[in-house]
This record gives sequence, structure tokens and C-alpha cells, in this order.
Amino acid sequence: MCSCGCNTCETKIRGPLLTEGKIKSLLSEGLQYHIDKKIPLFETVYRIGSDKHLSLIKEARKMYSRNIIDLCEEDEHLIKTHLGEFGLYEGVSVPLDLPMLNEDEIEEAEFRGKDVPLNKPKRGGSKAYYVYVRDPKTKRIKKVSFGSGGLRAKIKNKEARNAFAARHNCKNKKDRTKAGYWSCNLPRYASALGLGANMNTFW
Repeated sequence: MCSCGCNTCETKIRGPLLTEGKIKSLLSEGLQYHIDKKIPLFETVYRIGSDKHLSLIKEARKMYSRNIIDLCEEDEHLIKTHLGEFGLYEGVSVPLDLPMLNEDEIEEAEFRGKDVPLNKPKRGGSKAYYVYVRDPKTKRIKKVSFGSGGLRAKIKNKEARNAFAARHNCKNKKDRTKAGYWSCNLPRYASALGLGANMNTFW
């Protein structure tokens, strides 16, 4: 029902929404805050990749599966990933489906005689954007160019993002040395590229 009670106005979920008021006590303070302030999970108040952020996504996934909360389309896509879960990689526990790096993970490296930041996309190059990465196989630094001028006009269009993600199989793009990975995850670096606020979602 709409807020005015007429049940005819068009409504759109903005942030998690409780389906029943009586189960409010089941929610953590963080998830309840998102609900009260109508803040979508992909615009979380927590630092992306922090323990609180990952716990929030995991909790929201559980509550959504129990029909305790409703989510907007972008958040539904988010909780269908493995974000909030952990897996073992070479004996080390690592967060799954977390392409965006924490600031302290951005390091400097030398590429053709000059120091460059790794895993930090920038504008320019042979295409719309470029980024320096370390190839895990060769340990050498590689410059990856990606994107096109048309991306800027569509980055805030959820239909375009969903279509792009499906068409390019973004959920399975894990190789940082490939242009496809960075194109799929462009919204996560939107602020640094002058494209608006970061969005924790695929194209």
C-alpha cells in the first residue's frame, strides 16, 4: 500500500522494507538503520568489504529468504551473489564476490620505469579507462584498457546495467588482468572516475 493510503499511487522500494512489524526485534542495529533511513544495501553506510558490511549483506540475505524483508531490484541482485560468505584460496580465508578493493590494498608498483598505483582505474588510454594490475602468474605489472564513451550515459540506468551484466556474464568475471572484469565492475569505481557515487553492483 502507498504511504497516503489510497493504494493507487505508484510505489517503489528504496532500501530494505519490513514485511511485518512484529519481527523488528530480530534485526541487527545496522539492518534496522538501513530500513528506517530507506538506504539500499548497495549504498551501505559501512565501508565496502568491512566486517560490518559483509555481516549486513549476509543478514539481509537470510531475512529476505525468510520473507521478513523486501528489497529493491539492485539489492535483490546483490544478495544473489556470494557476498558476505568466505572461501579458502591457497589456505587463506577470503571474502567471495568482493571485487572492490579496500583502500589499504591499493599498492604502488613500477611499470616501464615509473611508479603506478595498482587496481585503481583511471580515465584515458587507448579506450575510455585503464588500470594497472599485477598478473598473479607472471608477477609482472600489466596495463589493462577497457570501456567506451557510451558507458557514462548508461551507468545510472539499472535496466542497462542488468542487461550488460547478463550479456557479459559479469558474475563470473574474476580475472583482474582482463578488460571484462573492470568493465563489469565499473560502477564500484564511479566516484574516482567522475561518474557519480560508487555503486556496489555490476554493470
